[in-house]
Amino acid sequence: MKLIIVESPAKARTIKNFLGKGYDVIASKGHIRDLPSHRFGITIDEEKQEIIPTYVISKDHQKTVKEIKEKAKKASTIYIATDEDREGEAIGWHISYAIDKDPKSLPRIVFHEITKSAIKNAIESARDIDINMVNAQQARRLLDRIVGYKLSPLLSSKIQKGLSGGRVQSAALKIVVDREREIKNFKPEEYWSIDTVFEPEIEANLTKYKNKKIEKLSIKNETEAKNIAEDIKKSNFIIEKIETKQRKTSTPPPFMTSTLQQTASSKLGFSPKKTMMIAQTLYEGVSTPNGVSGVITYMRTDSLNLAKEAVDAVRGLIKDKFGEKYLPKKPKIYTKKAKNAQEAHEAIRPTMLEFTPEVAKDYLKPDELKLYKLIYERFLATQMEDAVFEQQSITFKSDVAEYRATGRKLVFDGFYKILGNEDKDKLLPKLNEGDEAKIASIKPTQHFTEPPSRYTEASLIKKLEAEGIGRPSTYAPTIATLTNRDYVTIEKRQIIPTEIAFTVIDILEKNFSEIVDSKFTAKMEELLDEIAEGKVDWKKPLLDFYKDFMKQIEDGKKKIKSQKTAKPIGRACPKCGSELLLRSGRYGEFIACSAYPKCRYTEQIGEDKDEKKEEEISDEVCEKCGKPMVVKQGRNGKFLACSGYPECKNTKSLKQETKTSSTPCPKCGGKLILRNSRRGSFWGCENYPKCDFISKFEPTTLKCTEDGCDGVLAKRTYRGKEVYECVECKKRTPIED
Repeated sequence: MKLIIVESPAKARTIKNFLGKGYDVIASKGHIRDLPSHRFGITIDEEKQEIIPTYVISKDHQKTVKEIKEKAKKASTIYIATDEDREGEAIGWHISYAIDKDPKSLPRIVFHEITKSAIKNAIESARDIDINMVNAQQARRLLDRIVGYKLSPLLSSKIQKGLSGGRVQSAALKIVVDREREIKNFKPEEYWSIDTVFEPEIEANLTKYKNKKIEKLSIKNETEAKNIAEDIKKSNFIIEKIETKQRKTSTPPPFMTSTLQQTASSKLGFSPKKTMMIAQTLYEGVSTPNGVSGVITYMRTDSLNLAKEAVDAVRGLIKDKFGEKYLPKKPKIYTKKAKNAQEAHEAIRPTMLEFTPEVAKDYLKPDELKLYKLIYERFLATQMEDAVFEQQSITFKSDVAEYRATGRKLVFDGFYKILGNEDKDKLLPKLNEGDEAKIASIKPTQHFTEPPSRYTEASLIKKLEAEGIGRPSTYAPTIATLTNRDYVTIEKRQIIPTEIAFTVIDILEKNFSEIVDSKFTAKMEELLDEIAEGKVDWKKPLLDFYKDFMKQIEDGKKKIKSQKTAKPIGRACPKCGSELLLRSGRYGEFIACSAYPKCRYTEQIGEDKDEKKEEEISDEVCEKCGKPMVVKQGRNGKFLACSGYPECKNTKSLKQETKTSSTPCPKCGGKLILRNSRRGSFWGCENYPKCDFISKFEPTTLKCTEDGCDGVLAKRTYRGKEVYECVECKKRTPIED
């Protein structure tokens, strides 16, 4: 019997389906050996000038390790089949030691897709565990432990309990805070445009006035704008030049981790975390007509490479489905321009072209199908012909001014055939050079420059990638950490730093400038790349960093003044019994639990801080102490609590009337029930978990008219107007009066 060790149970099940009786497959369930969770776990040997990590097997993995050991004793060969990146290489190395095996004795197999042929090819071409990649991951883990374990307690002691700092997280937070500072300090600048329409209805832009080039901020005030407009009105225009050119729009590259997260955010409204969770499922295995199989390649990658076999297959599909004119003469090759692209897998693509989105809709859940369709269609588009536009321009000229009007039309759709083109043609009428041109209307219009926009999750990932901060596997966790630690909030897709974020970044900039410096963080990523390539020893640079950083920590303990503003108010938290504190926040003072972040209880304060809201007394009495019960408002709705609190902390759920919809569940026909969650109320099916239908708004019986969507419409208010919104594709349609 041969044993294959993977990370995920889902992956294990999929691979087991491909292999015969001579193989057993078991999952490690992620990291089974790591630094200890409640102590530093790193020893510095000053005499030998060494940095020594201490690894332990966590309690929740001890049963798994025991099971792997038992299976390993009976196996003739043990294959390590963790993901092919640094983290996967390190997990395989740790597994070897956890089961008392020499890593050099265990063959390492790697694959970019979980299909039958890929698994068999991997077994035939097994290699050794790459110790350089292991060391690069060890260096990253220890580096992050040093920063997080030493910096977080300092921030907690000087600012507020529960704060954390991190090498990547703090650099990312500074980017968000810097943008908010730009917005706060922004001063609008007035400028004017001369909005002009030539007959017949040709909108044109003023490009020159009295031989001076006109740009966005050229015209500063109303007087100047009106004088220019009056001057132009008096002049006579002719059509000086008409130009027509063909321009190509290049096909997009295939998805890698960052671009998949960005596109899923902008087109589907998925958070990076949600995108990666769904992609993981598609990679590890889902139901298909041929059984359970992985339907996309590995989703943590910054490579744009595509396997020759996959490119040949998709070119054949394009030719058969769309015709010769949509197929380039040669396959298109994409390369990563960014410096230090690593983890060189393939780009993200479908593994089975016959598993089309049309076929997949009978096998995948709605969100899985949306993401799969995005990946499938993008892959097809990468190997199609470019789109071709006809660019048109007309130059209007007089003795005092010059205008330019532009238009374009799509003459060959190319890859838009599969991705669609959201831009409508803007056609210019047929005119002749030298003809007289008359102004139909001219109007000076006031404008003001606008501040830079806040980052969205998509644009922040793009910025992190451009700055070299983090790697494909870290983008989603970094944003999740900032949100979970209450450093940022996400409202209408915009990332907004909280007040505490400004305080933390102010302190880090003054005392730990390297930690929040994107160039330093990128430089550390380059160092990790060099370690992975075997060019640099991993321990010495880590030891050098540790010495410098610890000196900064000790200096910080003495120099940094306490920023704590919390004051006890003499009341206990109704949720956990800890002391309540008066804190200052971005929107003024508020009351919060001192046990934050374990307890997140807060109260808003009115004008009279000591004014206590009158409590609603229930008819029920406490079965523990006999005092009356009072109605309280909690995160998940109202509940009953003993009026004798804090001496008696008894609570009871308050039965509330269940609200049901008159519209049946569009998936199974069951009743729809209004439920409550931490994120608000929603409509869910009574047959959950067998039926997973949910909708934020109560659905109607009307069907969505969008091609390929079988969702139903819900009535809601959007930007002050009544609209129908599809519960699946989110397309909105105005409700006509």
